[in-house]
Amino acid sequence: MAKIIVYNNDTDNMETFYRQENDPMPYNTGNTLTVREFRGTSNSPTLWTTKRVMQSWNAQRYLWGSPINVGYAFRRPWEGRTSECNLNIMPEQHLMLPKDGQMNKEQLYEQVQ
Repeated sequence: MAKIIVYNNDTDNMETFYRQENDPMPYNTGNTLTVREFRGTSNSPTLWTTKRVMQSWNAQRYLWGSPINVGYAFRRPWEGRTSECNLNIMPEQHLMLPKDGQMNKEQLYEQVQ
């Protein structure tokens, strides 16, 4: 069982959840991100994130329209990397949608590069 600490940007409070590895992450829509996927190879009993990160995941997953391989997107900088890697971290990435609100996979890919 994982202890998940979430900073709720709307209420300015920290929230604590306890979830099994196959349960969805807090604030996750449609069970598209499980605790196991979020944890990756981390052995930490405590995981943390923000509500906005989960909402960004939901939006990106919705726009992408198919499963997204999580890989190491949520690893801590020191987990599974060498000192030669660039450790610049953006905890949240906000997508710029066109005025009509429509975006295809190629446009999404260009924004995250």
